[in-house]
Amino acid sequence: MQKQKLKHIIIAGGGTAGWITAALLNKVLGKVVNITLIESDQIGTVGVGEASIPPILHLNAALGIHESEFIKATQATIKLGIEFENWREKHHKYMHAFGDVGKDFPFCEFYHFWLKAKQQGSETDFWDFSLNYQAAKQHKFTHLKYIPNTQLAGLSYAYHFDATLYGEFLKELTISRGVKRIEGKIADVQQCPETGFVKALELLDGQIISGDLFIDCTGLSALLIEKILNTGFEDWSHWLPCDSAIAVQTKTATEPVPYTRSIAHSAGWQWQIPLQHRVGNGLVYSSRHLTDEQAKLKLLDNIPGEPITEPRVIRFKTGRRRKQWHKNVVAIGLSSGFLEPLESTSIHLIQTAVIRLIKFFPNNGIKQSLIDAYNMQSQIEIERIRDFIILHYKLTERTDSAFWRQCKQMNIPKSLQTKIDLFKQTGKLIREDDELFAEVAWQQVMIGQGLGAQDYHPLADALSDEQLAELFGNLKTLISGTVNKLPTHSEFLARMKNN
Repeated sequence: MQKQKLKHIIIAGGGTAGWITAALLNKVLGKVVNITLIESDQIGTVGVGEASIPPILHLNAALGIHESEFIKATQATIKLGIEFENWREKHHKYMHAFGDVGKDFPFCEFYHFWLKAKQQGSETDFWDFSLNYQAAKQHKFTHLKYIPNTQLAGLSYAYHFDATLYGEFLKELTISRGVKRIEGKIADVQQCPETGFVKALELLDGQIISGDLFIDCTGLSALLIEKILNTGFEDWSHWLPCDSAIAVQTKTATEPVPYTRSIAHSAGWQWQIPLQHRVGNGLVYSSRHLTDEQAKLKLLDNIPGEPITEPRVIRFKTGRRRKQWHKNVVAIGLSSGFLEPLESTSIHLIQTAVIRLIKFFPNNGIKQSLIDAYNMQSQIEIERIRDFIILHYKLTERTDSAFWRQCKQMNIPKSLQTKIDLFKQTGKLIREDDELFAEVAWQQVMIGQGLGAQDYHPLADALSDEQLAELFGNLKTLISGTVNKLPTHSEFLARMKNN
């Protein structure tokens, strides 16, 4: 292990991962370390991570980025949730809406009251009690911390945005704050013969860039963490069989909606992400069930607006590096592993990886105990997200293609099976180890995919049928009245652009 203080951080690779890493490290550690980022204009980025989840608001706030500035710079729109079409069965829709649903009680979530009513024959839809869902479907939005005159949470939101523009925005911001950028392509990596630690990166033009800690943001190529340090890869493709994506951008044909669309097809799913200036589209698929040409035709036959880019194929393998921090290299972004963008978690995983690195940042040298703790937390985080994504595939009722039959019949991780069994038998869920997705997120996907609970919490019986009906009626009135008074999504965006 190194003994001296770390003074020089070298980030290999730019793009969204590299510049988020540089921006956050500089914001927090800029007074005690020097940060250099190496990127090559000759190397493109994946650049399709255009949807996010609510924690991105905390990231931008931490970096001192004003929302109106961000929205203008990245052509962003608002995202209130993700609508899943054809996942449970063809022509069926449901939404994983952000924010709360209904009104929780001490020791008992709203879901149990709804489930009790459902078992008694109520036709009330769970999403009748989601402010986010109702606003999303009516294309409404404004900042709303609480439902007026109540303590009930208001709208929770994230963004759709141009990932390339976001990277450029962060680059300008971060360079202006003192991070050094070097243009160049890495030709060779110098290691210490005794320890195997990376000492320096040699560029094609002969420059030698030395450092104490190296951050691998080289994307799917994983230049440092895998090609140099050979950390190994844990393959999850037996649970998540999609291994390819085709992306294309189209002209905006209609007003942008404030939610992402995820549309299942015979061998995967399609995304539609509306921005102010265009729509991001893509088809995620299993190459064992669909050829590239078939996938391309399927995508082009089902996109809104005229294409403005050529479709490009992206290959990936779902899984994680067995060590996200090894020796003096930390992998952040796609170099650390890959989860398909079904729940828009890629930027969040970058964000949490950098925050974790800051918390575990070495003082007098790199210690193995720090590395082990970092890797343990990284593994737990990504495995919990993995389980949530597998849930969408496993709980399908589709049997119309070999792909969906395989998903329906596959064995799943024990951690996920335990969650499913507990929910099915009792209606209860356990959120462990600060996992990303809250109980209400799991509830929406489980209900949406057709998994019904056989029992509910006994506290739901504390309300009489009359009280339950009154609760439901009051909540519906509050939500519908609130949504009716909201400005439209387009009006909100226009106001942001004029700020």
